Amino acid sequence: MSELDGRVILVTGAAKRVGRSIALRLAREGARVAVHYSSSREEAEATAAECGNAPVFAANLEKVGEIERLFAEVHGHFGRLDGLVNNAARFTKLDPLEITEADWDFIHQVNLKAVFFCCQQAARIMLPAGGGRIVNISSGGALRPWPFHAHYCASKAGVAHLTRALAVAWSPRISVNSVAPGVIPFGEESEPSVKALIDKSPVQRPGTGDEIAGGVVHFLTASTFTTGQVLAVDGGLSLV
Repeated sequence: MSELDGRVILVTGAAKRVGRSIALRLAREGARVAVHYSSSREEAEATAAECGNAPVFAANLEKVGEIERLFAEVHGHFGRLDGLVNNAARFTKLDPLEITEADWDFIHQVNLKAVFFCCQQAARIMLPAGGGRIVNISSGGALRPWPFHAHYCASKAGVAHLTRALAVAWSPRISVNSVAPGVIPFGEESEPSVKALIDKSPVQRPGTGDEIAGGVVHFLTASTFTTGQVLAVDGGLSLV
């Protein structure tokens, strides 16, 4: 029996890509997965079906009121919340000289602001119940500078340090950790920028969504003695 058997875990942005991989892995581990999506309802329902007909929950994470409603609905449905995986994120490529306030806010509203308020709502459920686990998905961009993704790098570096701050704030009852993925393409392996990163990686290959999910499972099952950590699952790319 898996340590996650029967645990209720909410995965944000679970409809596609890495979020879908995480949700599927957690379901295989026996968790009761809550599948969140913002606009990709069809894909979310497909993910949920593969997770044993898991419930789906829609929310626009740009709005704190919708985040509050999301957690109230998840708690109301399951009666508990044991884990949160903050995966939902946005990604754009822009020359730093061309980034506008709207471009900055588009990234940070979901990548950082929403992560904090999702953590806050999760903690308000977990702390009175004795504790839980939070895993925030950061990025290799939090560890190394990507010049045409300055706004994105700033948001993900914020996630990494927010993780550390909340780990201290909520210890010992809630562990808060982060997984920083490397190159995890979903059909983009042939794109020049992606291929260049793969070629630079010490392991000489891209990663998979399930490998990121493995890092998530590690933190969801680890002792609370492991907290405030950022785990790079990147084939060694952050080392070179």
